[in-house]
Amino acid sequence: MPFANSDYDVVADGPVSIKILVAGGFGAGKTTLVSSVSEIRPLRTEEALSEPSVLVDTLDGVEEKTTTTVAMDFGRITVRDDLVVYLFGTPGQHRFWFMWDELALGALGAVVMADTRRLADSFPSVDYFERRGLPFVIAVNCFDGAKRYRPDSVRSALDLNPGVPVVMCDARQRTSSRDVLVTLVEYAISLINDSEVMTC
Repeated sequence: MPFANSDYDVVADGPVSIKILVAGGFGAGKTTLVSSVSEIRPLRTEEALSEPSVLVDTLDGVEEKTTTTVAMDFGRITVRDDLVVYLFGTPGQHRFWFMWDELALGALGAVVMADTRRLADSFPSVDYFERRGLPFVIAVNCFDGAKRYRPDSVRSALDLNPGVPVVMCDARQRTSSRDVLVTLVEYAISLINDSEVMTC
């Protein structure tokens, strides 16, 4: 059963493809996660931060950031011959949100990258996926030097539904990024199974 407003379909012939979005605030680690886990050289649409963009994009907590995604990131993971995962990283700034509807079409779910130094930047992504009825998990990117919080504290701060997974991760590490994606897929499958039980 597809999710609300989702074009996700399984095709019997050929490999099954799964589309996953990677969203979150500016500088939360979206490009890093896609890059760390992709089996191909990821497509990036990063540009240097310009003087005008610095006036719009606050760099509090990410002062060393010098580039920003202006369209999307793209990566691929071949799980097995008949199963391929495609990753689409969304741009984090408000002025690029018009692209999100197109990127979300057909997605199984989303990873919302969260930075505890700028946790409020996660709210727009959370709100977007809740409104669309698209399953999502929160991946707290554990930046060096950032204060650590328990998952329950992050869940409370973001006012999440109790079932939404909150996982700690290091987006630079392939295994950590993989574990985030596995958590999302398992969560989405559990929601599919629950909805099928309710309709029986």
